[in-house]
Amino acid sequence: MQLSTTSSSSALQIHSFTVVEADAVYVKPFETNTILIAPGQTTNVLLKDQNLNFPNATFFMTARPYVTGLGTFDNSTVAGILEYEIPTNNPSNSAASIKKLPLFKPFLPPLNDTSFATNFTNQLRSLASAQFPANVPQKVDRRFFFTIGLGTSPCQHNQTCQGPNGTMFAASINNISFAQPTTALLQAHFFGQSNGVYTPDFPISPIIPFNYTSSTPPNNTHVSNGTKLVVLPFNTSVELVLQDTSILGAESHPLHLHGFNFFVVGQGFGNFDSNKDPAKFNLVDPIERNTVGVPSGGWVAIRFLADNPGVWFMHCHLEIHTSWGLKMAWVVLDGKLPNQKLLPPPVDLPKC
Repeated sequence: MQLSTTSSSSALQIHSFTVVEADAVYVKPFETNTILIAPGQTTNVLLKDQNLNFPNATFFMTARPYVTGLGTFDNSTVAGILEYEIPTNNPSNSAASIKKLPLFKPFLPPLNDTSFATNFTNQLRSLASAQFPANVPQKVDRRFFFTIGLGTSPCQHNQTCQGPNGTMFAASINNISFAQPTTALLQAHFFGQSNGVYTPDFPISPIIPFNYTSSTPPNNTHVSNGTKLVVLPFNTSVELVLQDTSILGAESHPLHLHGFNFFVVGQGFGNFDSNKDPAKFNLVDPIERNTVGVPSGGWVAIRFLADNPGVWFMHCHLEIHTSWGLKMAWVVLDGKLPNQKLLPPPVDLPKC
């Protein structure tokens, strides 16, 4: 059974799931009664039937959001029904008899149960062994520290904005809200026409450090705007720490990276400590995936190998946050070999 959804927890009464895959990569199997999926993630599970133990029953499979933000949201609980087929030679096999079967309803964690979310994600491990080790980079060429979160921008003239003190809501990475260019980034990169489209100076860490998870927000919540990218030589090994901020409230952000899988080597709460936290990184069997939920009021560390030339988008999978600017892009340069170079666009591809 494959599960893919917006951020939610799912459960099926009386049954347990065996998690075997996440984001199309096998994991060490483990059993759980409830599944957590962030927006854009997928999970494959095995479901063992309970037909022998409960031959005359129906079961709810329910799901509802996992939400840590301050905004309004749809907190509905959705449900499907699992029924085991009654043998056709059973005289009670009728629509009326099925309606009389007992209905079992599962328990779901609270909407903002960060403890459950943490315990679930900590169980995810790649299917690595001494014979087949995980391909997590052991040596790091470039380290980055990105803060992510919400902020504000000045309200445009003659408009009414709903942000604090009449401002406009915005979102950013390292306090830079991505400005969408009118020319495609990949097109500009391939043809060497980046001037006026983007600049290769995205900061490797916040320009002005602060207490990222303090309960008291900074006085200035305004973000800057720009089309700034990170440029990486081919085959660069990257370590990236994604730090949630509480500027307009701490929140779990599902970050998705195009073009690569990455390894989730560590996570925690509060501000990342570059002197202490790396010692706890899992470099043996970290989960490999393409979307990770940054803990609310915390951080997550990932590693990946930049071996796919091109321009690759990284963004929050909460669509409203992406539209507010919580996104950036990586430029991976060509390698030396023919199969390490970006292919040209089709001759009939319209330029934009």
